Amino acid sequence: DKTVSLRKDLSEMHEWITQAEEEYLERDFEYKTPDELQRAVEELKRAKEEAMQKEVKVKLITDSVNNFIAKAPPAAHEALKKELDVLITSYQQLCSRLNGKWKTLEEVWACWRELLSYLDAENKWLNEVERKLKATENVQGGAEEISESLDSLERLMRHPEDNRNQIRELAQTLTDGGILDELINEKLEKFNTRWEELQQEAVRRQKSLEQSIQSAQETDKTLRLIQESLTVLDKQLTAYTADRVDAAQVPQEAQ
Repeated sequence: DKTVSLRKDLSEMHEWITQAEEEYLERDFEYKTPDELQRAVEELKRAKEEAMQKEVKVKLITDSVNNFIAKAPPAAHEALKKELDVLITSYQQLCSRLNGKWKTLEEVWACWRELLSYLDAENKWLNEVERKLKATENVQGGAEEISESLDSLERLMRHPEDNRNQIRELAQTLTDGGILDELINEKLEKFNTRWEELQQEAVRRQKSLEQSIQSAQETDKTLRLIQESLTVLDKQLTAYTADRVDAAQVPQEAQ
C-alpha cells in the first residue's frame, strides 16, 4: 500500500531528526580543554553537513507525497499532507539550529585562538622588558651613557595598553560562557602576575638610573672643577719654571 510506504518514509525521517536533535542540540557540552572545544566544532560541522545532505531525501519524500495526493482520493490528503508539513518544518528547524550552533562554536574557537595570539604578543614584549632590565642592571660609563640606557628603557615601557585590554575582553567573553574558564583563569593569573612584577621592577630601575645620572653629573662637575684648577696651576708652574723661580720663592700651594 502506497500510503503505508509513504508514512514509513516520513516516520524514518522524523526519527533521524529527533536523534540528531538529542545528539547535537539537547546534549549539554562542556569545554574544559582546547581539544574538547575543537572536537565539538568539527563534530557540529559534520552534523550540519550531514543534515544538509538529507535535503535530497526530504525532497524525494515531498515529491512522492505530493504525487500521491494528486492521484489519491481527498480523504487520504489531509493527514498525509499534515505529516509532510510537520516533517519539512522540523527538518528546516534542525538545519537552522545546527548551523547556528556550529557558527557560534566557530566564533568561540576563533575567540580562543585570538586570545592566545594576544597573550603570545604580550609575553614576547615582557621578554624584551626582562632583557632590557638585565642589560641596565650595572650600566658603566658617565651620565650620557646612563641617560641613553634610561631613554631606551622608557621607550620600551611606553607600550600601548590595547593588547592587554583585548586579552581582558576576550577572556571575559569566554569565561562568561563557562568555556575553558579554568585554563583561561590560570593563564591570565600567570600573565598578570608577571606583568605587574616587571612593571614594578621597571619603575625601580628607572628611579635607580635617574639617581645614577645625578651622581654621575655631580662627579663630572667635580672632575671638571678639579681639571680647571689643575690647568690654572699648571700655567702658574710653567710661568715660574720659565722665569727660573725657585720653589721657596713661590706661594705655598705652588710649592
